[in-house]
Amino acid sequence: MAYNAVQMADWQISEAAEQNMPTPEEWREKLGLEKDEILPMGRLAKLDFLKIINRLKDRPDGKYIEVTAITPTPLGEGKSTTSCGLMEGLGKRGVSVGGALRQPSGGPTMNVKGTAAGGGNSLLIPMTEFSLGLTGDINDIVNAHNLAMVALTARMQHERNYTDEQLQRLTGMRRLDVDPTRVEMGWVMDFCAQALRNIVIGLGGRMDGFAMQSKFGIAVGSECMAILSIVRDLADLKERLNNITVAFDKSGKPVTTGDLEVGNAMTAWMRNTINPTMMCTAEYNPCMVHAGPFANIAVGQSSIIADRIGLKLFDYHVTESGFAADIGFEKFWNVKCRFSGLKPHVSVLTSTIRALKMHGGGPKVVAGIALPDAYTKENLALVEKGCENMVHHINTIRKSGMNPVVCINRFYTDTDAEVAFVKKTAEAAGARCAESRHWELGGDGALEFADAVIDACNDETSFEFLYPLEMKLRDRVEIIAKEVYGADGVNWTPDAEAKAKMLENDPKYADFATMMVKTHLSLTHDPTVKGVPKGWTLPIRDVLIYSGAKFLCPCAGAISLMPGTGSNPAFRRVDVDVNTGKVSGLF
Repeated sequence: MAYNAVQMADWQISEAAEQNMPTPEEWREKLGLEKDEILPMGRLAKLDFLKIINRLKDRPDGKYIEVTAITPTPLGEGKSTTSCGLMEGLGKRGVSVGGALRQPSGGPTMNVKGTAAGGGNSLLIPMTEFSLGLTGDINDIVNAHNLAMVALTARMQHERNYTDEQLQRLTGMRRLDVDPTRVEMGWVMDFCAQALRNIVIGLGGRMDGFAMQSKFGIAVGSECMAILSIVRDLADLKERLNNITVAFDKSGKPVTTGDLEVGNAMTAWMRNTINPTMMCTAEYNPCMVHAGPFANIAVGQSSIIADRIGLKLFDYHVTESGFAADIGFEKFWNVKCRFSGLKPHVSVLTSTIRALKMHGGGPKVVAGIALPDAYTKENLALVEKGCENMVHHINTIRKSGMNPVVCINRFYTDTDAEVAFVKKTAEAAGARCAESRHWELGGDGALEFADAVIDACNDETSFEFLYPLEMKLRDRVEIIAKEVYGADGVNWTPDAEAKAKMLENDPKYADFATMMVKTHLSLTHDPTVKGVPKGWTLPIRDVLIYSGAKFLCPCAGAISLMPGTGSNPAFRRVDVDVNTGKVSGLF
């Protein structure tokens, strides 16, 4: 049944739907799993990845469906809602369907944005667990990451306090001679805390650590999370966790987690994170949750592991990419699929009338403040101009060899004339287009959308990457800037260009992925620029090195790894009933 999404809060819909949510044992039977392949954790369960994938390794893969979006407003345009709605619509059509979404961070959950569980009748349940830590993966990542910093700072203290001979005799360690001005890592926590972006640690006496500048980032921006999203198994996780660059020594040589002899212990903390958590939509379609967000500096995808399982378990597997197609789809296309070896059948481009109006010149959209009337009343002129952004993303997806399906994630304030214009424009650009009212009506509102996706999955595709792996870093950035963002070219600062040349000339970086870093709120590096700007150049100010994940991250514009808490955060509305223990107020 569909709940009244206009009158009920998401947490209320989730609470009602949870009454009939399958138990871990029921999931085992529904999914055809062996008894030891599902790991109960209260009313949730994890799936034993290695056992399932080994047993099903010869089973043919199902259809692989990726969900992305046009350039969003700061409110987001509902990729998770659309992913859940597609699963529900396909389920109503009687096909075997499941999906994989990312775990939300406690940062936005307790901040202005709120949780990322989908919405209305197209959300993941149980919502409280999903929003508040789930089965502990992010906590394990926090511990693994911070253990590396404990190892580093303790080592720096002991090297300062002991001679080489004492260090060897007392600890059996060689001197690493870390340069305190070139410590790359900081600490992490899973909240938005601008007060911790720049800190000083080690104040006090000689036994109180090493005094130096340090920093905090948000947990889901940790390289440990980036690694989890792309690993293929536990051995791969262990190898990558031992290759993280924590700092540089005074001669400029990298100091890694392996050098600190902490990578194996980090793997022990993260050993359970390789197993996805089983959840479901409000209509009980199975959906795995694995890996976390932060798409603008990491890969920003649900994990390769979850996709590999889903493609074996389901005839149709839906996976979500973070942010718009210029970031999320581009990284899915050229990084995730290259790492996984998997080829998608179709990409869904989530679009909203609201975002199109913004790109057409509508008033500024601010999270936490009521939308101006332009977004809730018919305005075809704004929609027409804003469609340029949608068409740009359609063209980007088509460059991969796929024809996208545009999903108009319809809000109840959208008019028939606005929806009809978007459909006409999308189809003229060579895409299928369907409106979907999954937020309001669940799977029954997503049937047209589901049919369009089924039809698209039967297309012959010629999926190919935008660039070969042999292409040099600067050339990769140039082609992404021109072909995906629409820039005229790239402008490198002298320091960034020198660093890029160094990386290009070092063979150990030859197979590192190019992970572009820029705002998700614009095709450009400037979040205030909307639509499809012309006559601009992409500035690159630095290249970050993630040696465990094997990412090279060219940075365009200023990106903070620690977001700030807004003036009207969501935690003000979250409460617990002391008699029942039920949580209310989650979006």
